Amino acid sequence: MASMLKSLKLLSDPTRLRILMLLEAEALSVAELQEILGMGQSRISTQLSQLKLEGLVGDERSGKNNIYTCTAAADLMEVARLAAAEVAEVIEDEVALKHVLKKRKDRSRAYFDELAGKFGKDYVPGRSWKALAEALIKVLNYRVVADLGAGEGTLAQLLAQRAEKVIAVDLSPKMVEFGQNLAVQNGLTNLEYRIGDIEAPPIERESLDLAILSQALHHAERPQRALDAAYHLLKPGGRLIVLDLLQHHFEEARELYADRWLGFSESDLAGMLAQAGFTELEVVVADREVMAPKFQTLLGIGVRPE
Repeated sequence: MASMLKSLKLLSDPTRLRILMLLEAEALSVAELQEILGMGQSRISTQLSQLKLEGLVGDERSGKNNIYTCTAAADLMEVARLAAAEVAEVIEDEVALKHVLKKRKDRSRAYFDELAGKFGKDYVPGRSWKALAEALIKVLNYRVVADLGAGEGTLAQLLAQRAEKVIAVDLSPKMVEFGQNLAVQNGLTNLEYRIGDIEAPPIERESLDLAILSQALHHAERPQRALDAAYHLLKPGGRLIVLDLLQHHFEEARELYADRWLGFSESDLAGMLAQAGFTELEVVVADREVMAPKFQTLLGIGVRPE
């Protein structure tokens, strides 16, 4: 009886309960738990030690990592699952867990990261990321596209070369005026600029085939609301592309670039996309800058279900 009471007391802490529910679903390392829970290593290790001492989790060495599993009795887990239903973060943990497991399976990603690291280090005449990106944009086949938080609209103007219609939205009247004048000069009659907030873009619902938030989400007061808005603007089957900064600690960005958020973790972005309703999620680190402060670019893709 004492053991059961002690176990129940341990699980009265929401963090330990969340850890146990994750380990019941999948064996995980401390690093993976860190990514899912968004907590520091020392905090998670302390909680695991307490759970292990009571026999609720076990660990096994795998290479350089300890892999933890749930070893709690079935009757205790029945109670734990009932308690977990009252912890709101458990649903977010389930989404983050799916993302971590997807990354684990994607073994080829390391290979492509290595290739990406080599691209541009050796000079090859005429080859650049800019040229490659422009070539790929030209083969996209979307009818109606929105560049949300477009700034002066460089991306929107590239998209306008291929799409039937492009709507560029920005909060700054000066940016919109500059971009619209540039579109007129270049004869891009299918490119329209509109003044508006990415949290409530002035675009008709279910009218877009593709929406893009390129380095805009970290300027939003409420990023989740911006993703929710993008979801409702898309037609069923429409796609959202998010390019933003991976979470960093360069505080000066708030003053230098008027950043509201210091980037997002992969799990955070995946969780927000899922909460908005998007499926077929892809969230990866697409680029790593070599110059300080060594920003990393996060790429997120989601589809509005049919």
